[in-house]
Amino acid sequence: MAKEHVWYKLEESYLPLVENEIRVITVNGKKLCCTLYQGQLFAFAFKCPHAGGIMSDGFIDAAGNVVCPLHRYKFSLKNGYNSSGEGYYLKTYPIEQRADGPWLGMEKSGWLW
Repeated sequence: MAKEHVWYKLEESYLPLVENEIRVITVNGKKLCCTLYQGQLFAFAFKCPHAGGIMSDGFIDAAGNVVCPLHRYKFSLKNGYNSSGEGYYLKTYPIEQRADGPWLGMEKSGWLW
């Protein structure tokens, strides 16, 4: 079953304009990171799932991974896969480019009756 999302319009003035820059954004009260890689926006968790490193203090490598500043764990921008092999998963968020700008999806929470 596909996950349902609630979509939030992103304020374009807060988004990264430079390739591989990581910006901190707040969506629906939640702090996230956002980057521009190969002309596409990606959003992911603010903290590393391993030791809580602040991901915006890390960097984007040539393979399209965000690298944690603490222990250099690498995570795919596309799916959060831990590409350096430690077994962790970084939460990622879908972004859709619409006619009126970018929108970010967050999974619905709670019970649906």
